[in-house]
Amino acid sequence: MAKVELTRFAAVRAILRSRWPQLALQAVLLGGLLFTILSGLLGTPVGSHNFGIVYVWIAWWGSLILVLIPLLGRGWCSVCPIPLPGEWLQRGAVHGPSGKGIGLNLRWPRRLRNIWLQNAAFGLVAMLSAVILTQPAATAWVLGLMLVAALALSLVFERRAFCRYLCPVGGFIGLYSQLAPVELRVKDRAICAGHTEKTCYTGNGEGYGCPWQVFPASLAKNTACGLCMECLRTCPYDNLALNLRAPGVDLMQPTGRRLDEAFKSFVMLGSAVAYSAVMLGPWGGLKAAAYGVGSPAWLGYALAVLALAFGLLPGSFYLTVIAGGAIRRSLTTARRAFVPLAYGLVPLGLAAWVAFSLSFVFANASYLGPALADPLGGGWNLAGLAGVSWRPLMSGLVPWMQIGALAGGLAWSSGATRRIAVQTGYPAPGAPIAFSAALTMALLWLLLG
Repeated sequence: MAKVELTRFAAVRAILRSRWPQLALQAVLLGGLLFTILSGLLGTPVGSHNFGIVYVWIAWWGSLILVLIPLLGRGWCSVCPIPLPGEWLQRGAVHGPSGKGIGLNLRWPRRLRNIWLQNAAFGLVAMLSAVILTQPAATAWVLGLMLVAALALSLVFERRAFCRYLCPVGGFIGLYSQLAPVELRVKDRAICAGHTEKTCYTGNGEGYGCPWQVFPASLAKNTACGLCMECLRTCPYDNLALNLRAPGVDLMQPTGRRLDEAFKSFVMLGSAVAYSAVMLGPWGGLKAAAYGVGSPAWLGYALAVLALAFGLLPGSFYLTVIAGGAIRRSLTTARRAFVPLAYGLVPLGLAAWVAFSLSFVFANASYLGPALADPLGGGWNLAGLAGVSWRPLMSGLVPWMQIGALAGGLAWSSGATRRIAVQTGYPAPGAPIAFSAALTMALLWLLLG
């Protein structure tokens, strides 16, 4: 599929170059975030009726996993409200680039310029997932801590250090943004090379420069680009383009493959397995352990989740890759291929989250109306929606949608694995494909029984 430059259309370019539409949406979402925290702390403690629980973990999560990431990659990051207060203070401005901000503006430590902290943060969220997804106060505290952390880091470190290196949501969005059919790229790298001011990175009178600390001419994958469009606004040569492209082309990009990103694919797969088992599985003892935060049973559950995501899955995948290489007498190539081949699991990981979310979201979507009608549990009945009774939606269709999602993810992962194997000289792509197939069967068993 040839790339299609969306910014060649005047209306698209005008919308993206203006900061007002983006700022308006960010302001609305920031208000929604603050109200969500308020509802979690002051509203009803019943999760299925609390505005924060319902609109974060059903409406927002469903939109993110089922629509935004597959279609727009890091599109959510471009309007996320969490970094806004800190960023406004850091820049000394809300809308325009002029202003004298506050903060130390220190460089992020070199040894931490990776996503290992994001991996750890998502692992922590996964251990507490049962409580966070069902208890309004827990959701409110998590969102509030993320807001405070983003604010504090913006006053110490330059640009969006929280988004780039700590945010657990940004970490998995970045991983799966490689599959998205959109990208922001320079049109001509030679123009960038000859432009000494590099205003796309440093900023000028039209914009701030890249908040994500990325030089656009070096972009080869979507993982580090937050689609904020600041580079588009500051380039004096109109050399930035938003492109429509073939989905998943980033997986074939040989540059920039790293162990921390490879591990992210295992962390996300392991977390999807844990979420599916706890939230959708029939095991009462497992659910009790997941909800009993601080108890010995919970400690065992938490260690099991970490062992699965950070040990069992990457370890068994490594042994599978090595075994395939040993059969073909190419152990050196197998060891080198472990990280590249892990990128072949990315489509399956997104499919696993889609399959889980389909069941979770459609089973609980009927709570949206009552939660909106009485967002703070005060006995309101806005728009007459408080009396809407719970019922699962499309219960007969959802299992087939899950099967389709996982089958599609397996097919996509298998194709990507074969191409990566050719690219790296790995002689036995059937071995990691068999690993993906076994994991798919396990997910189907967890989701469908």
